[in-house]
Amino acid sequence: MKKNGLIILVICLAVIAAQSCKSHPEEALLKSYFSASSMNDVATMSSMAFDPMKIDAVSWKIVQVSEEKVTPAALAEMNQKELDLKKQFEASSGPALDAQDALNMAKDEYTAARTPAARAAAKKKQEAAQLKYDEAYKANRDLVKAYNDAKEAAAREEEKMAFSLGIKDLVNIRELKGDVASKDIQVEVQTKDGQTKNLKIHMEKYTMKDEAAGLAHRGRWVLTKFENL
Repeated sequence: MKKNGLIILVICLAVIAAQSCKSHPEEALLKSYFSASSMNDVATMSSMAFDPMKIDAVSWKIVQVSEEKVTPAALAEMNQKELDLKKQFEASSGPALDAQDALNMAKDEYTAARTPAARAAAKKKQEAAQLKYDEAYKANRDLVKAYNDAKEAAAREEEKMAFSLGIKDLVNIRELKGDVASKDIQVEVQTKDGQTKNLKIHMEKYTMKDEAAGLAHRGRWVLTKFENL
């Protein structure tokens, strides 16, 4: 009985320890990161942080840790938005070019007009063509900007997901479904020059699944953003 009780106690302690590690991943991660930063070990820092930040710390402590949030991974939706905007801006290019051609023709007509009445009519036509072109051009430029912004955001999200998953060149990464867990950690740092700095560090972990292949991809906690408070 005593032996069985001891075994149960050991198992319980192991479970508690495992849960503790699972609940506080920020402690070990930040300890390793600050250690690497103090030695200017950029390679190790880059293996833990998506956008590494050099921190000259003599000491540091965790002041506050937010509740862990879990939200649906956004990459598939961001990818669809990028594709939709690409179609829209490509479709808007034709009307913009047509409006430009019409404007050029109206300008030529105005130049060729000889009588006051003809010049007045040509000027009115040119002004209308200019207005139509300006509207078409602006619509096209707005869509190009929206597309480029969406493309950049999706590419960054893809890189961040791949960084957490530890996967490179996964062809169908934008088709994966899953969740993103995140935490914000407020850290107080004593720097080498005697100053006290407060940082907010964002960390994330992706848990994804390839539904077509039935494969799970479990990511690791990584540091994704540093902010000075």
